[in-house]
Amino acid sequence: MSADALEGARVELSGWGWRYAGRDAWSLRGVDLSVAPGERVLLLGPSGAGKSTLLHALAGLTGPDAAVTGESEGELLLDGAPARRGRGGAALVGQDPQAQLVMARAGDDAAFGPENLGVPPEEIGPRVRAALEDVGFPYGTDRSTAALSGGEQQRLAIAGALAMRPRLLLLDEPTANLDPAGAALVRGVVADLAARSGATLVLVEHRVAEAVGLVDRVVVLEPGGGVAADGPPERVFADRGADLAARGVWVPGREPGAPRGHGRPGEALIEARSVRALEPRGPGAPSRGRRAVLDGVEADVPAAAVTALTGPNGAGKSTLLGLLGGLARPDGGRVRPAGPLAGADRRDLVRWPARRLAGRVGTVFQHAEDQFVTGSVRDELEFAPLRAGLGARRARAWAAELMGRLRLEGLAGAHPFTLSGGEKRRLSVATALSAGPEHAPDVLLLDEPTFGQDAVTWAELAQLLHGLRTEGRAVVAATHDERLLGGFADAELRLAAGERGQGEEPC
Repeated sequence: MSADALEGARVELSGWGWRYAGRDAWSLRGVDLSVAPGERVLLLGPSGAGKSTLLHALAGLTGPDAAVTGESEGELLLDGAPARRGRGGAALVGQDPQAQLVMARAGDDAAFGPENLGVPPEEIGPRVRAALEDVGFPYGTDRSTAALSGGEQQRLAIAGALAMRPRLLLLDEPTANLDPAGAALVRGVVADLAARSGATLVLVEHRVAEAVGLVDRVVVLEPGGGVAADGPPERVFADRGADLAARGVWVPGREPGAPRGHGRPGEALIEARSVRALEPRGPGAPSRGRRAVLDGVEADVPAAAVTALTGPNGAGKSTLLGLLGGLARPDGGRVRPAGPLAGADRRDLVRWPARRLAGRVGTVFQHAEDQFVTGSVRDELEFAPLRAGLGARRARAWAAELMGRLRLEGLAGAHPFTLSGGEKRRLSVATALSAGPEHAPDVLLLDEPTFGQDAVTWAELAQLLHGLRTEGRAVVAATHDERLLGGFADAELRLAAGERGQGEEPC
């Protein structure tokens, strides 16, 4: 590990609270918390409990003139000073790695933090190379950031944080977009950092069973309130496990299960034949010389089934979802409708009119913000049914039902961009279904649908997808979530990085 020995930062919160601009409710309030230098803390709580908000505040990013605006109360100090004064000593890896990448080349991006901290130029190169190696970044420093998959972006963002040699390392779901091997590697990096550096660590992670070994303390946040539980992991889970699990906290040994697949896929609704796709072209990069992300992929999307789209980071899962959804034109081969879907239009999906495509094939993007079009959660969920002619009263009732099922009802008037990562994901799934139960798309394509979910909302999402399957609709989920793969999916379509696409096989 490349980190030099250093003393960690001290964190102190007293009666601290935060309310986002334009919100009536407080995201956090009455938080009393003290973290000693070098402590390793796992921050837990139901989705929307304010975990990411607290990390942003510790990174000095909240305040009237900061990146995240709103109102605070109480006191939040790093080493006895307001957090905004200690930004150079804290490094944050957020839930959305794409939002953190600022340079066109990977090496330049990892060097951005050290350069802004005034690290001597002769030290930056070795720091960057060591950090990229530590996280298993599979390319050199010249790699275009525009050509990276979501998981590869995550590794690069973590490398950039490590290169800063922070005294306070803040990690928000660092393994959420990583394949199992990549997640294990990152956990190893974090464990090594804790062992060889005195840096203070505050970690948010829904893979609790895997993360518990990295920390010596668990802190559970109460939604809109203070600290609900605090102590060694084994004591917190033994004393409060049942209560915490009922409220959505991922408690080892108390994780929810998903409905099992029925194993009877219907006829194909979409066919991909000999599909080839080249990597995106970065800014200023030549069009020639791009590698093939997908090459020779053969795939069918069956009705009445959940198909898990799997494979390592960089294998092209998100790319294939976009092609199956008719949102991009393949560089070779064809993606065409089949069976009942071909009855609507026999042309390749990429040639379908937008309105027809949106009504028959729904897509939930990896970056939820890419599909929000209105200024509030309620308006977002009423937009599609009103356009489909459902009527104002029925549209309002269906939006209310979706908000209730996915625990969004208290956020009806909130702007979608101000939601937590898990809340955004649930809203993005709800919008794909918002035209009404009888108007749900024939095919639903989802990119990491369970990202950022607590145990309760995870189970509700799984139940929603199961309901679509039983209605005869096709569901394809690109996922690293092993709980979804363990009996929930009916078939698996596995992509291998740098190889030709694999066919479907029963789960």
